[in-house]
Amino acid sequence: MKKHGLIILSIFIGGAIGTMFRYFINLHFLGVGGVIFPFGTLIENLVGSFLLGALTGYIVAKKLPAFLEKGIGVGFCGGFTTMSTLAADTVFLSSAAISWHVMVYIIASLFGGILLALLGLTLTQAYNKKSLRREGFE
Repeated sequence: MKKHGLIILSIFIGGAIGTMFRYFINLHFLGVGGVIFPFGTLIENLVGSFLLGALTGYIVAKKLPAFLEKGIGVGFCGGFTTMSTLAADTVFLSSAAISWHVMVYIIASLFGGILLALLGLTLTQAYNKKSLRREGFE
């Protein structure tokens, strides 16, 4: 039970930190260029997808303690990214903005997130291979 308590605590701390980062990014990008477009949420979700992909690539090659793995992945990345805000922003854009803004936001969020997660995973795997060769393990 002690191990699970540490994991829950690390998720809590990671989530709190990720949520604070998300909040500050949203404040910074609120009303950028006078355009009603959720730049902050888009940036958070894309960066969070990249980070989670990179973390996954790192975990595959090197074992992190479970509390760090969960604290960074589930906690930080989960608190930093936000599906509910993406959904709410899409509904808001549908009623308040030009229709192509809605399509750009959805396509950039979904496909951009998937591509950046894949990029993060690929870059980390390439780095891990290079690191292993340097250490003489491959």
